[in-house]
Amino acid sequence: MTDLILQGNTQALTMSSREIATLTGKQHKHVIRDIRSMLDALGDGPDLGHVREDRDARGYTTVFHLDKELTETLVTGYSIPLRHKVIKRLHELEQQNTAPAWLQNLSPQAKVVIEDLNSQVDHYRSETQRLNAVCNDLAANLKAGLTPVEFCRMLNGVNLNRVQPLLVERKRLLKTQHGYRSAAAYRDKLFTERRYLNRDDRPCEKVVLTQKGAKWLYSQYEQGQLEMRKDWDGKYTHLLFEQNSEAA
Repeated sequence: MTDLILQGNTQALTMSSREIATLTGKQHKHVIRDIRSMLDALGDGPDLGHVREDRDARGYTTVFHLDKELTETLVTGYSIPLRHKVIKRLHELEQQNTAPAWLQNLSPQAKVVIEDLNSQVDHYRSETQRLNAVCNDLAANLKAGLTPVEFCRMLNGVNLNRVQPLLVERKRLLKTQHGYRSAAAYRDKLFTERRYLNRDDRPCEKVVLTQKGAKWLYSQYEQGQLEMRKDWDGKYTHLLFEQNSEAA
């Protein structure tokens, strides 16, 4: 189930342009053309708020979803046999769209509660998509060899002095005599390790983030799991690495 409950007593009845094309034997691109012509002709007449248009990454229309009224309006210009196929299918969808018995027996208060849960699900789905987009954006611009502290320098308000100690407390990193190492469970997953000689030719160890590690650390940031500076303005914002490089 994509929704916790049917909106109202039934789901909004729609038919896609692809199904119309299948029922009528028309090419989908011709059905798309017919829909555009219909919408242009209708202008601001009927309520077109129920029309949903799916687009691909390039912005091209992949499919239209029409409600019952607009579907019937579209096929009015088709031949009687084709019109009959589409309207018959609409009637079948209406019969399948009847609310289940358990929903009909719910109290109004229970319906309000479930509708509220639906709203929360939509919110979290949207927030998850936004967070994934930001994480992918940051990870795609991740410089090779960036440490957790260097990464967090791009994140507004993080207390940089507490980044690595906090990761040690959460058993993601291990503090060593010469620096930090990744805990075994997260090595080559969230972090990789680098060993180098300092100015005194003494061996040192540090961990750097993988792309997966950058995504994880940013999610910790937005979930409030990192320690922030006292002067933090409360805004979760970031700077892309190439922007930072250009500014430097």
